[in-house]
Amino acid sequence: MRIYYFLDLKNVSILRKKKTTTANQLAAVGGGDDKCFEKEKNALLHFKSLLQDPSDHLSMWTSEQDNCCQWSGVTCNNQTGHVTELDLMSFGLVGEISHALVNLTYLNYLDLSENSFHGTIPRSIGSLTQLRYLRLSYNSLYGTIPRSIGSLTELKYLDLMSCGLVGEISHSLVNLTYLNHLNLYSNSFHGTIPTFIGSLTRLRYLDLGGNNLNGTIPRSIGSLTELIELDLSFNSLYGTIPPEFGNLTNLQYLYLSYVGMCRLENLEWLSPLSHLEVLEMDGISLAKTNHWVDVILSLPKLSRLSLSGCELSQVMYPYSSSFLNSSSSSSIEFLYLGNNSLTSSMYRWLFPLTSNKLCRLDLSGNMLDGIPKYLGNLCSLKYLYFFNTSAAVKFPDFLNNLSGCTSLSLQRLSASGSQFTGSLPDDIQKFTSLTHLSLSENQLKGTISKKLWELPNLKYLDLSENSLHGFPSSDYMSNRSHIESIRLSSCKLGPLFPKWIQNLKNLTSIDIANSSISDTIPLEFWDTWPSQLTFLNLSFNKISGKVPDLSSNFDNKSVIDLSSNRFDGPITNVSSTVALLNLSRNKFSGGISFLCKVFHGFLVILDLSHNFLSGQLPDCLWHFKELQVLNLEHNNLSGRLPASLGSMIKLEALDLYKNDFSEEFPLSVKNCTSLKSLNLGANKFSGNLPVWIGESLSGLYVLMLRSNNFSGSIPLQLCQLASLQILDLSVNHFHGRIPSCLSNLTIMVQQGFSQLQNLDPDDILIRYSYNVDHVMIQWQGTEREFIRSNMKLLRSIDLSSNNLTGEIPYQITNLDELIALNLSKNALLGKIPWKMGQMKNLLILDLSRNKFSGEIPSSMSQMTLLSYLDVSCNNLSGRIPSSTQLQTFGPSRYEGNLGLCGPSLTEQCHGNEESGIQLINGESEGDGEGVDELDVWFYIGGAIGFIVGFWIACGALLLNRRGRYAFFYLQRLGLCEGCGVHC
Repeated sequence: MRIYYFLDLKNVSILRKKKTTTANQLAAVGGGDDKCFEKEKNALLHFKSLLQDPSDHLSMWTSEQDNCCQWSGVTCNNQTGHVTELDLMSFGLVGEISHALVNLTYLNYLDLSENSFHGTIPRSIGSLTQLRYLRLSYNSLYGTIPRSIGSLTELKYLDLMSCGLVGEISHSLVNLTYLNHLNLYSNSFHGTIPTFIGSLTRLRYLDLGGNNLNGTIPRSIGSLTELIELDLSFNSLYGTIPPEFGNLTNLQYLYLSYVGMCRLENLEWLSPLSHLEVLEMDGISLAKTNHWVDVILSLPKLSRLSLSGCELSQVMYPYSSSFLNSSSSSSIEFLYLGNNSLTSSMYRWLFPLTSNKLCRLDLSGNMLDGIPKYLGNLCSLKYLYFFNTSAAVKFPDFLNNLSGCTSLSLQRLSASGSQFTGSLPDDIQKFTSLTHLSLSENQLKGTISKKLWELPNLKYLDLSENSLHGFPSSDYMSNRSHIESIRLSSCKLGPLFPKWIQNLKNLTSIDIANSSISDTIPLEFWDTWPSQLTFLNLSFNKISGKVPDLSSNFDNKSVIDLSSNRFDGPITNVSSTVALLNLSRNKFSGGISFLCKVFHGFLVILDLSHNFLSGQLPDCLWHFKELQVLNLEHNNLSGRLPASLGSMIKLEALDLYKNDFSEEFPLSVKNCTSLKSLNLGANKFSGNLPVWIGESLSGLYVLMLRSNNFSGSIPLQLCQLASLQILDLSVNHFHGRIPSCLSNLTIMVQQGFSQLQNLDPDDILIRYSYNVDHVMIQWQGTEREFIRSNMKLLRSIDLSSNNLTGEIPYQITNLDELIALNLSKNALLGKIPWKMGQMKNLLILDLSRNKFSGEIPSSMSQMTLLSYLDVSCNNLSGRIPSSTQLQTFGPSRYEGNLGLCGPSLTEQCHGNEESGIQLINGESEGDGEGVDELDVWFYIGGAIGFIVGFWIACGALLLNRRGRYAFFYLQRLGLCEGCGVHC
């Protein structure tokens, strides 16, 4: 949250005090007759008529209430009786902004912020020419800033933050010469920053951050000498930061983080900004800014400095020769220097930037092999961030260097994902103010000191993903109730269940996943924290027994993960407050009628897969309005899908794989327009595929219908699914031709990764959805699981085991990024398309058990990544093309083609008839001159082919960084097993 926002609220509160006084004085004023003006009253009533008011804030706004000056949010002038102010901030209103507001001609203050207004900003707003304050922020508007807003020439305050607006910044703003506050933050404005901004010389606050603005930063901004705050962060700008910024001598807050590709040659322009308190320039390269430390120390009021990702390690001379003798004292309280590849040599210039005023220090994402002792003498340091450092650090030494007065002030130590080694020593007892300790994903070993548990203020403890042991007894923990969150996944807690956790009576979060527990859970464990827990993760243990009623332990939007254990019996009640429930990979049995008792609708992710659940999916899903992932695969559920399934309008992934569901394709799915992954495979669904799949479910990236009883032809509307990257219709009864329009599946043509990963990694529910949302795919003849986090490169089409006829449409060869194509076990005929070889990213190609005839196209010799090929049981003839790749496959991949010959088969090619080495254009070479010469040319061609193929593949990987990354990414996923290219 920006600092100016607090300033705004302060100003707003003053205005509200004044308005309240004015409203009280108006008890008997309203057009001079204890009524407000009829025209203005009707305007307000019309404004209300277009709105939903679920919180009843506008309950007084009725025609029976004569004096509208007494209505909530309305203020009138105490002399004229005209409505002058309308403040409806945070009223929870939903609807459009009425044009009727134009009749409030004396309005000078309008605040509709923090509601759910939609539609556009009405052009008629330009008629409110007396407006001085206009705030529409935090709504769901769309469209552009209307030109008419330039008519509001008296306007001093304009806030359109987070409105959803688009287009360029309107030139009509040039008329607002009295403007002192302009906030356009977090919209979708594009184009350049207009130079006329520099003519609004009364501006004190200018916020254009969080948009898509491009071009250079106009030098005219340097004319805004009254500016107190300037924010251009999170845009796509380029060029240098104008040195004219040095004219902004009143500036207190400057936000330039991630402005784009901007750079700095020096920081001398900062020196005149003596009032500067906050400076954020994350992501701007400072590699050429010598002596930058001197400049920072010259800013006497600077309290917050953020230079993350600024290439500071490349600065040759961060300070001048006079720097070491400087007596300047830093005023910095918050210092962020993460992700700069810094080594411990930086501590020489860090020293003068630290003082006893420093409260928060971030050194994360660097290459530091420890910290200096002077950091242990910072008596005000409360927060130290040291995560994701890449050099090994002995944790006992790290603590020892902090053991000065910092040990008494430090409240939060966040050092996850670093290279800490050693144990958790007794020295931890010195840090008596510590409330948060996060050391997850390090290399800590050995026994945990008991002194850790004695820290009097410790509330949050995360030691997960280490090799620690030696946890305390129940008696020892009986007085440690101050701890609120404990995360010990992958630590050695078992084999018995750690009963000492039950003594931590104030716990709200428990994570003891993968901690070697092979036991049952005491019944009293479930009753320890009534209506209190927000997070419970017991997954990946061997916990057995039954799970009791879970309806009372959990707070709003909580997470329960009991997956991958040995729990059995029925699932009884579950709290209606749960947002994520994962009970997968256990031995639960019985029905799932408990869902009908989860009625508040907080549930976002539900995973009951890999159990022994039976019965029907109950028709009580109407209230699951927030559900995004529903995974019921590998159970014994049956019957038809209920109509209430269609009420889950936010559902993104539906997985019913390997159950016993039947009837026709569920019509209710048509309403789930947010679906991205639909897996109905291995059930008994039947009938034709409806054409609305391609029309209503346009966002699908996975469509899995394999192993059902679907019939009819493949609807052409599937070709409208531009994001589809996994299509599996195998093992059904489809007939007819393969649609040639499959070449319209855009994502299978475009290079690069798909958009599956554009999600917030800090959202715990999204992180879980990576693992819940997955598909099982036939891969090289076996079934393999792909979860969302490794699906982004996968592009696959499987139409095998159907009754498809006709030829392979040549357009399918345009799917350049396709990785797996399986058309086996159909009745396809004709020739293999000559351009098949241009599908150079194919790893898997299965055309077996069809009626293909003719030769194998010579272009297929270019498919250097092919790791699985099967063309067996067809009517192919001629020579297997010369290719080191095609000739690595065993005879079984070619057998059943009586006319086929080549080195991979026992049938060798002899004579002129069979020597026609195919060209890519489909023509044959001239007659050969005998077997001996043919053999010579065969071996020469093989050698040349190997060399050319080797360097085409390996050279591309060596020279093309993205290709190299993609290849080794596939290797890591196991997608390139036996790829045949070994660089």
